[in-house]
Amino acid sequence: MALSTVNPATGETLETFEEHDDGEVEGRIARAVETFERYRLTSFDERAGWLREAGDILEREKQAFARLMTTEMGKTLKSAVAEAEKCAWVCRHYAEHGPLFLADEHIETDAAQSWIAYQAIGAVLAIMPWNFPFWQVLRFAAPALMAGNVGLLKHASNVPRCALAIEDLFRRAGFPDAVFQTLLIASDRVERVIEDDRIAAVTLTGSEGAGRAVGEAAGKRIKKSVLELGGSDPFIVMPSADLDAAASTAVNARVINNGQSCIAAKRFIVHRSVADEFERLFVAGLEKLCVGDPMDEATDVGPLATEKIRADLERQVEQTISAGGRLLTGGRRIDGPGWYYAPTALTDIPEDSPAFHDELFGPVASIFRVRDIDEAIALANATKFGLGSAAWTADPAERDRFTRDLQAGLVFINAMVASDPRMPFGGVKRSGYGRELAAVGIREFVNIKSVVVRDGGGGSAKTE
Repeated sequence: MALSTVNPATGETLETFEEHDDGEVEGRIARAVETFERYRLTSFDERAGWLREAGDILEREKQAFARLMTTEMGKTLKSAVAEAEKCAWVCRHYAEHGPLFLADEHIETDAAQSWIAYQAIGAVLAIMPWNFPFWQVLRFAAPALMAGNVGLLKHASNVPRCALAIEDLFRRAGFPDAVFQTLLIASDRVERVIEDDRIAAVTLTGSEGAGRAVGEAAGKRIKKSVLELGGSDPFIVMPSADLDAAASTAVNARVINNGQSCIAAKRFIVHRSVADEFERLFVAGLEKLCVGDPMDEATDVGPLATEKIRADLERQVEQTISAGGRLLTGGRRIDGPGWYYAPTALTDIPEDSPAFHDELFGPVASIFRVRDIDEAIALANATKFGLGSAAWTADPAERDRFTRDLQAGLVFINAMVASDPRMPFGGVKRSGYGRELAAVGIREFVNIKSVVVRDGGGGSAKTE
């Protein structure tokens, strides 16, 4: 099977790549394992230097990397530049803080010495999606390489150029050969790689279905896995909120990355006393957006990444309207080449419709009205997902309720949900398990080793 770069703005196939055959995959795994035995002995200072250089390359060449992202998956050029800048940030963050996150932690016991050591575990397989083709990879790779692990990347099949560029990035930054390698393989070959005893762990960012398959394969082999899956993030607006700020942020939160983000706001839950005004402001904001060529700086929303994604989104909207949902704006594909879909708002969402239960991966917003905070929280939690959430209120008591009771891995008050290298990222329920970023993220793929040293005279600790 060939892997192809298809420009979502035009539908044109730009380049094809042959899959790595079994021999090439075997060779890359073998080189990764061999390299790990040397790389794990490198110092934090050496790894930090290479990471800083990777960050500098990302910063210097952000325009070129951005054009690569935009061409392969359709995000606007300005957002792709911002993605490259964020990747530089995560490299520099772990170069600076990684040694502290992984420093031996001394513990007082009755032994002469006791400490916790954080040690690399080996080759980690990363299965990554197309929607943030650099950021999703770098937020895994920066901490993993800083910890002394080596990485193997199985990227989404529609972004092979990005996958190869990231491999080249780490090579140019000075990391030893085979510390980070790309596997150009289709999804149906991933399970065999996970089953390989030389693979120490696996991380996936992707769909719920992919998470089930990867989690099952890793579980059978008793391997650590981290899963960052889908989301149906609520965006709650209460009467005390600044409606202008909430509505303008809501527009950005729904159409970020052309609406194709796990942490994009998708369900807008609005107190009925302010719902009419919020709806008016929100719809007006959607209708002002410029939809067009993602390379144009004036464009706010580019095409969806694939023709299938647009067809699926179109079907979900049509089924929701057929079930009784009401269309406020949009609800149509845009004529011409490329896979464009108009920014859309739906309301009066029936419980048996896709817009109520499913993740809509595109620029489509679902608006709900509620009587009070209890109903808002109940509706926000009435989903199988639990990734991000946002609530807008000026009431401290309401703020405390939201931060306590929303079932999500991230809760933002009066702000749009976003990932940050300084804060843990991940979800609950069917949004997955484990965390990326911050100190807890770098510790997901290490051996947390307890070390106890007693004097030569012997002695024993209390039994278990």
